[in-house]
Amino acid sequence: MISQTSRYALRILGFLSRANGARSRSGDIARETGIPANYLGKILNRLRKQGIVEGEKGWGGGFRLRPEARSLPIGEILAFFEGLESIHREDCAFGLPECSATNPCPLHPYWEGIRKLYRQMLSETTVEDLGKKTK
Repeated sequence: MISQTSRYALRILGFLSRANGARSRSGDIARETGIPANYLGKILNRLRKQGIVEGEKGWGGGFRLRPEARSLPIGEILAFFEGLESIHREDCAFGLPECSATNPCPLHPYWEGIRKLYRQMLSETTVEDLGKKTK
């Protein structure tokens, strides 16, 4: 449902969230997240330009999550990388253009429930939540 770039961005933000405000060098982030270094740099730069992370060059430098970004819903991150249509998906599970509540495809009731849960997850899950360990 989301692009590789967006998945990587969420992985980066989860890592930085776990760092609790400490700066992390891009090499460390790449190694810990499994993201190729050149790809990681491009994503970090986009996150920095958006004001989600801050970066500092030189000794003691690195990247860290801006404190105010911790409370951002991940839907905002995805909207930045994917566009708003990624959050408000209304497409048919079969790709039928005429599928609707009045003219449903066989999967429509199930797919509608999945879309609703997806939108709920995007609005209720925060960047800080990405850093929490799961069992």
